[in-house]
Amino acid sequence: MRNDGRKAQYGRSFGIMFSHAAILLAGLVSACSANLGNGEGPQANIGPTTGEAHNVAKATSRETKIALILPTAGFGASAAVAKSMKQAGEMALFERDDPNIRLLVKDSGGNAEGARVAAGEAVRDGANIILGPLFANSVSAAAPIARQANIPVLAFSNDNRVAGNGVYLMSFLATPEIERIVSFATSRGKRRFAALIPADAYGDTVEPAFRAAVQRNGGTLIHIERYPTRANAMLEPVKRTAEAINTAQAAGAPVDALFLPGGQETLPQIAPLLAYNGIDPKRVQLLGSGAWDYPNVGREQTLVGGWYPSPDPRGWQDFSGRFAKTFGSAPPRLASLAYDAVNIAVSLASVDPQSAFSSAALTNPRGFNGVDGNVTFTPSGLSQRQLAVIEIQQYGNNVIDAPPQFTAQHTVAPMTTRPVAYGGPAAQAPVTGSVYIPAPIPPRY
Repeated sequence: MRNDGRKAQYGRSFGIMFSHAAILLAGLVSACSANLGNGEGPQANIGPTTGEAHNVAKATSRETKIALILPTAGFGASAAVAKSMKQAGEMALFERDDPNIRLLVKDSGGNAEGARVAAGEAVRDGANIILGPLFANSVSAAAPIARQANIPVLAFSNDNRVAGNGVYLMSFLATPEIERIVSFATSRGKRRFAALIPADAYGDTVEPAFRAAVQRNGGTLIHIERYPTRANAMLEPVKRTAEAINTAQAAGAPVDALFLPGGQETLPQIAPLLAYNGIDPKRVQLLGSGAWDYPNVGREQTLVGGWYPSPDPRGWQDFSGRFAKTFGSAPPRLASLAYDAVNIAVSLASVDPQSAFSSAALTNPRGFNGVDGNVTFTPSGLSQRQLAVIEIQQYGNNVIDAPPQFTAQHTVAPMTTRPVAYGGPAAQAPVTGSVYIPAPIPPRY
C-alpha cells in the first residue's frame, strides 16, 4: 500500500485489547475478504484480513486511489479529531496490506473553499472515491466537484441535508437513533413522553424526528420544551417541564419517559436541574440520543439508569485498543468512521476495480460489517445501522437490548467474539466503561 499523506510509522502489533472499555459500537470484522458485487450478494466484511485473502485487486495492474479529505491542519478540536481519523484510515490500509491501493490525504482547512480545492486535487490525482469531508458545508462544496468527475463521496457529516446524488453519509444519524430508543421505550410500556431539547441546529434535527417516532410507535407527546444551551437560561424550561410532569401525575396520567438529547456540552449542566426541580428518574425514565456516549457520563447521578441508542460496543473496544497500542492514545469516537470507510473502499476495490464504486455496489442491501457494526447505504445517501440500547451505570454502562439481528449470514466477525475485559463471562455479557475522547466536536457537524 502507498500513502501520499504523512507516512504512518507503526508496526504490525494490533491485536492486544485496550484496558479502557467502550460504551459504544460493535461488529469489528477481522477475517475474510469482501464478497460484495453489484446487486444483492453476501455481506462484505471490512475489517483487517487474516490468512490468505482472495484479493482480486492484487492480481491486476490497476491501482485504486482513495482520497481522504479532512481538516487536519491547525491545532483546534476539529483538527485533533481529523488527525486521529487520518491515523485510523492509515491503520486500516496498513492492516489490509494491498500494494494496489493508494491513499491520497488532502487537507480541507475546515472550510468550504478548502474542501472544494481538496476535491479538485483528488480528482486531478485520479481518485476513484472520496472519503470525507467532515463538516456539512465542506461536503456541499466538495460534492459538485466529485459528481462532475463521477466519483462517489463517503462523507463523515451527520447532516442528512447533504446526502444524495453521489454523496453517502458514513456518520451516525439522529433519526434512526431516535426511532430505536422510542420504539424500545414503548416496548417497555413507556407510552407518554415529554422532551427537553436544545435550541440549536442539533435540536432542529432531533425535534421533528422525536415527534414522528412517538406518533409512529403509538405514544403520546405530553410536553416538549426547547432550551437555550447557555447554563443560566436552562432553568425556566426545566421548571416548566417539571410542572407539566407534576400536572400529568396529579391527573392520573403520568409521564412515563423524558427525552433528553444532547452531549457533554449540555448534559452536565441540565442534569442537576432535573433533580433540583423534582424530576425523579426513578419515576420518569430518561431517554437519550447517541450523543450521550461520552466519558464518565454516569458521574451525573441523575442520568444513571437512563437509556440511549448505540451500536453494540464490542467492535469499538477492539478497535480503540489496537489504535491506542499503535498510536499511544485513545481514539476520538469518529475515528472508527474513517477506519471503516477505508475498509469499505478497499473491500469494494478487491472485488472488481473497474466497477467497484458504482451506486449498486455501495447500496448493496447486505451492507458492510465493520467497527460500528453493519452499515448499509440507501439510494438517497443515508446510512442505516443496527443499534443496541445502553443503560447508564455510575461506573460503566450495560447493553440492555442487543442490536436487531441482520439477515446476512456473516453479521459478526471473529474479532468481536474474543473475550472482552469486563466483569462477567466473555461470551454473554456486554462491554462496560468508556473511552476517553480528547477532542469532541458538536453533535451536528
